[in-house]
Amino acid sequence: MYKLSIALLACLPLLIALEGCGARKAQRSSNSVDSKTIHLFNGKTLDGWYSFIQNRGKNSDLKHVFTVQNGLIHVSGEEYGSIISDKEYSNYKLNVEFKWGEKTYSPRVNNARDNGVLIHSTGEDGGYNGIWMHSIECQIIEGGTGDFLVVGDGTEKFSLSSHVAPQKQNGTYIFQPDGSLSTIYAGRINWFGRDAGWEDVKGFRGANDIEKPAGEWNTMEIIAEKDKVSIILNGTLVNQALNVLPSKGHIQIQSEGAEIFFRQVDITSLTTK
Repeated sequence: MYKLSIALLACLPLLIALEGCGARKAQRSSNSVDSKTIHLFNGKTLDGWYSFIQNRGKNSDLKHVFTVQNGLIHVSGEEYGSIISDKEYSNYKLNVEFKWGEKTYSPRVNNARDNGVLIHSTGEDGGYNGIWMHSIECQIIEGGTGDFLVVGDGTEKFSLSSHVAPQKQNGTYIFQPDGSLSTIYAGRINWFGRDAGWEDVKGFRGANDIEKPAGEWNTMEIIAEKDKVSIILNGTLVNQALNVLPSKGHIQIQSEGAEIFFRQVDITSLTTK
């Protein structure tokens, strides 16, 4: 069972009525999970992935932004880009374990460490600003890990809906399980506990952050069940989106100016009964 944070206990009855605890339980009980988990990272090489680097293109990682070191995926952050899974996936649970490194690079030397896992990625490599494939981003950034971003083309082909609080947080929707349903075609949905005083500075920590301090390992589970996506960070459901488009695609792991390590990238197929 996933634990709920103190911030959500006040809305527990409504949370249960919607999905909250029930959703977490449903992730276990309403799906039969294929017994075979695929290790998208084998601990030795980046087989099954290819790189795309801004202004360099496909498999032209001349500065070795993405490497394997001591059994870990090392993302230097020095140049913007991603590694992209060779295969497309749908209806799955993706489990990643990550921790921040020390190094940061221009133009984000002094900014919050930033990265992300982009799912349901489709279209051309670099289709978004010449860097990333159009996709739905599960954000990894200091103070904002668990945010959703639509990395789309501005059309209805890339969108998501979420239950959100009645008031925006600094102009952005914030996930609230008992809130009203809103749809976005660009921009973001903040995770429920994002600090209202968030600042884009290196080392930022919010009062209610669930992400562990830089240098410590975190676990992020991304459950993509048909057109619903849930993000569970270190055991807590932090964000959830419905009516997600597209509902399948490649997986991307970003490089966006900060050093980060991944030691596990596992995917398990979900088969709805």
